[in-house]
Amino acid sequence: MSKNKLAIFLIITSVLFATLMLTFLKLAQEEVNVYVAGFFRFFIGLLIISPYIIRTNFTVFRTIHLKKHFFRSILNLPAMLLYFSTLVMLPIEKVTAISFVVPLIVTVLAVFFLGEKIYIYRTLALILGFGGMLIILRPGFIDISIGVYMALFSSFLWSIVIIITKKISKDDSSITILAYQSVFMTLFSFIVVLFFWEAPSTKTLIYLVLSAICGTVLHLALNHSYKLVDVSMTQPYSFLNLVFASIIGFFVFSETPDLYTWIGASIIFLGIFIISYREMKLDKEIIRKRIDIKS
Repeated sequence: MSKNKLAIFLIITSVLFATLMLTFLKLAQEEVNVYVAGFFRFFIGLLIISPYIIRTNFTVFRTIHLKKHFFRSILNLPAMLLYFSTLVMLPIEKVTAISFVVPLIVTVLAVFFLGEKIYIYRTLALILGFGGMLIILRPGFIDISIGVYMALFSSFLWSIVIIITKKISKDDSSITILAYQSVFMTLFSFIVVLFFWEAPSTKTLIYLVLSAICGTVLHLALNHSYKLVDVSMTQPYSFLNLVFASIIGFFVFSETPDLYTWIGASIIFLGIFIISYREMKLDKEIIRKRIDIKS
């Protein structure tokens, strides 16, 4: 499988598991607060990967980017708590739609801090994705709640985290990035949860375990995709979140997306189709040129 195809597969996988993670967290937060949910999300995630860490004799922690890992987690903590908090304030597809500002912010930041180029097809996909988001949220036509502002600020912080992740991924493996994230986030969230502790029931604990499993798969897939291709190429696929979130919101939480949500989702899907077609075609052209050179 080529790099582009593998990256597309990984980013779509990460989007699916991100939506599943949010679903289980939303269910868990019907009983426990966001601080407990956040702590268990990363503590259980650390337990999941700990056998691998031990098996490698902790060599997974070898890095030249310790400060970046630390700073990444410092930003990740408020981004996580704000985002998880919005799950109890807004329908899951609305929370997802708001987070669609992330690909736009990341793409712009990637130009300035990673030296990436914005190609016309990626730009078109991002514009369509953003347009679809505006149709869903309809700012100026419906009231913007505090939950929306929280989600927007969380998205801004997460965008910075993605840029830092891309920088780190040039030297560190996806499991190394995940290991540091799990350790630091468990430590930071533990300090916070001491002041807001609530004991989860068995059912809620199961939801938290499932969210941690989904979160672990999410970050492994996401981190590895950043190693393969430009971060700007992966971002339009984030808009698939809305499709998954709308389906799960309907069947699990009885949240029926309105007409504007489906119109926006269709426009978003069009953007994803355009960039997928272009990247696949570009990948074939590169392979063909390599064959011609060899022959």
